[in-house]
Amino acid sequence: MEFFDVIEERYSMRGFTDQEVEKEKLDKVLEAARLAPTGVNFQPFKVFVIETKNNKEALSEIYGAEWFVEAPYVLCVAANKDAAWTRPWDGKNIADIDATIVMDHMILAATDLGLGTCYIAAFKADIAKEFLELEDNWEPVLFTPLGYGNADPRDTPRKPVEELVVYK
Repeated sequence: MEFFDVIEERYSMRGFTDQEVEKEKLDKVLEAARLAPTGVNFQPFKVFVIETKNNKEALSEIYGAEWFVEAPYVLCVAANKDAAWTRPWDGKNIADIDATIVMDHMILAATDLGLGTCYIAAFKADIAKEFLELEDNWEPVLFTPLGYGNADPRDTPRKPVEELVVYK
């Protein structure tokens, strides 16, 4: 797919088949994570590949939607706040920004490969941190199911460019 076809095609998939994701496709999605830019190229992230069939109960405690555990995998991007770049003039740590860029790369790669995903930020962070066995300096930032979708997109109108862009 061409790039703009990918970003126009991508939507938040809220229904999945149980069809297995080919290893080659999973590997490409993970390679997209590795190639994602991060502040000063510190790469302060880990991607957790969670097999849904072995972890349905735990994943359902993290995020309760039934479709969240339908896909063969759930991916989580966690960020190490101590290893991320921090702006020296105001102390802004960009670990969460880095992790979001990583997730975006994976989600766009998945779309290009015919796979469905859905950004999940509304999860129970304390339960996720315990499940992933993260140390204090690590934070789970985003989750997504990864698999073959079977749900149509919802109507998600976008504002016109004129409302979103400011020229100075």
